[in-house]
Amino acid sequence: MLESYIRSRLKEKQILLMTHIVIGYPSLNDSLEIVRTMVAAGVDLMELQIPFSEPIADGPVILKASQAALANGVKVDQCLDFGREAARTFTIPFLYMTYYNVVFKYGVDRFADHMKSANLKGAIIPDLPPEEAGDYLNAMGRNALSPIFIFSPTTSDARMGAIAGVADGFVYCVARKGVTGDRTAFSRRIGDYLARCRAATHLPLALGFGVKEKSDIAFLRGKADIAVIGTQALQLVEDRGIAALGSFIRDLHA
Repeated sequence: MLESYIRSRLKEKQILLMTHIVIGYPSLNDSLEIVRTMVAAGVDLMELQIPFSEPIADGPVILKASQAALANGVKVDQCLDFGREAARTFTIPFLYMTYYNVVFKYGVDRFADHMKSANLKGAIIPDLPPEEAGDYLNAMGRNALSPIFIFSPTTSDARMGAIAGVADGFVYCVARKGVTGDRTAFSRRIGDYLARCRAATHLPLALGFGVKEKSDIAFLRGKADIAVIGTQALQLVEDRGIAALGSFIRDLHA
């Protein structure tokens, strides 16, 4: 179980690191090298994003990467093959991140069955609310997979409780309104928000949207269980190449 893995790792580390890639960016081969570099640098789990033409939760850096992957002709089946290879090659847990249109077109049961057979541990689908997720939840439950749901600062306490009732593995707490990549002020407001999240669920908490540097992760220690690095890593690949990722990630959790 994903939650059990996270709890076990938290006995060794104060906070875990989850990274995010877009499958097929800059290419499928490069994507695998990015995964290899991140794993070697010590990340604890990873999101593999299946690119989609309208990624409504994503900011310009991830949007650009998704558009580039699609322009390169990357297909869903290739992404699923990539996920299988990553999970077979590396020992950390992998999750798919994508949008519900991809899952619906592929077939919800078929998608979940693939994840089980490929040893993926769960999925993050940010545009699928729990009220409309019955088929997805059934397929995930049948395959002992973790559906990761999202809290935001505007989520009411009552709704947090409802979301916690169907979530599994961990809850992804977005740090602010808006899309990925924008600057987040790591202040008392974030701490108060995470305390409210903590009160709503027994599951571990991941915090994403704007985590960029070592000081952000230091702030989150004791408040969240997982820090999520997405945009900053992709921007580094674009600016300085894959080789720069290793030292960047090692420094984050040093």
